[in-house]
Amino acid sequence: MALGAVTGMGYLAMRTRDYDESLQLATEVLGLRMTHDGGDRAYLSAADQHHELVYIKADADGIDHIGLLVESPESLAVARARIEAGGFRIITRTPFEAAIGEGFAFVGPEDYVFHLYTGMSAFRHGPAAFGPDRYGHINIHPQDPTRMKDFLVEFLGFRVSDVIGQDFAYFLRCNADHHGIALIKGKGSLHHHAWQTQSIADLGRLGDRLFALGKRLIWGPVRHGAGHNIAAYYVEPNGTVVELYTDLEQIHDELRPPIEWSADDRTWFNRWGVYNGDDFRAHGAFPVLPA
Repeated sequence: MALGAVTGMGYLAMRTRDYDESLQLATEVLGLRMTHDGGDRAYLSAADQHHELVYIKADADGIDHIGLLVESPESLAVARARIEAGGFRIITRTPFEAAIGEGFAFVGPEDYVFHLYTGMSAFRHGPAAFGPDRYGHINIHPQDPTRMKDFLVEFLGFRVSDVIGQDFAYFLRCNADHHGIALIKGKGSLHHHAWQTQSIADLGRLGDRLFALGKRLIWGPVRHGAGHNIAAYYVEPNGTVVELYTDLEQIHDELRPPIEWSADDRTWFNRWGVYNGDDFRAHGAFPVLPA
């Protein structure tokens, strides 16, 4: 990857009105481990690092910011210069969150706040009874997906893996994972955050844990065409959807051309059935700019 390019998805920070239930589902259902709970800001992760998900207690639900990893201080400086030259508003030139060395945050298209940073402190959790391997990707429903795609490619170094129709959907990668950010035309919300697991059996166990709390999966297991992953989904208290997935396509050729799908070919979305996902896509939370 070129200097200034994003090399990892980092973490997601969200605001929630139901802080306690959000933490309960993240730990007891999804299987994340708590690294710190300050009472109004909690840090959780699956991998051995300080955080991959941040919950912020708030009066309104929303997306606070998206953390993206770059590989070095030199890359961070290049990215900051590129963002400033593009006219995007810098919010802070220091890290937003704990356990991060260097970073800066800015407002991108459609009021999404992005936090670019160079590294994060390790946090050794030890063995877990269940839970995902790591945070994998997000799915955003921008009003102008082509503009958001162009921003991610031009300013952050993402590459396009798949294209759906004309100005409808794009899947973009920042490493070997088929996508770190998926874009599907919508009303501007972040629809879901996704977590990698080892086996399709883990998706069934996720459904069992939800059922034990009186809740249900909203879709899945399902095999997608774009990305090839098998996935299951549930809704969390702030309105966003959580995905647990396995078997995502890996792309090791940086120059692989995008796969193009007709908008009429719904197998990009669902290879195992005819469900079209209209009610599924109604979920999500909108970005909230910091004060």
